[in-house]
Amino acid sequence: MSHKLGKRILTAFTSAAALLLASPVVFAAEAIPSADLSSKAIFAVGAMIAAGFAIGVGAVGAGLGIGTAASGACQAVGRNPGVQGKIMMTMLVGMAMAESIAIYALVVSLVLLYANPYARYFLG
Repeated sequence: MSHKLGKRILTAFTSAAALLLASPVVFAAEAIPSADLSSKAIFAVGAMIAAGFAIGVGAVGAGLGIGTAASGACQAVGRNPGVQGKIMMTMLVGMAMAESIAIYALVVSLVLLYANPYARYFLG
């Protein structure tokens, strides 16, 4: 139990540190000259990396959620096969909710690639 809690705390602190270290880059968008060609390339590559990271994390999260739901449903049906219908319905709703996270991540990555709100600062 303590090992899982430690992992969760480490993950939370690592995520918070990554967000705090990346936030000055967003607020420094106005300071970078838009006429420089290298800044346009850096912005495009950064948007691509961020889009890949967004969809990757979203897909991993959805996969873990769906796997956990299926595992719990299989164990529950194994213990009590008589309520398989109710368990199956609950499992499918839970899987749909977990899959919606991946769809949201896809939308975020597509916005980063094609409708980036910070593009006006970098691309003129």
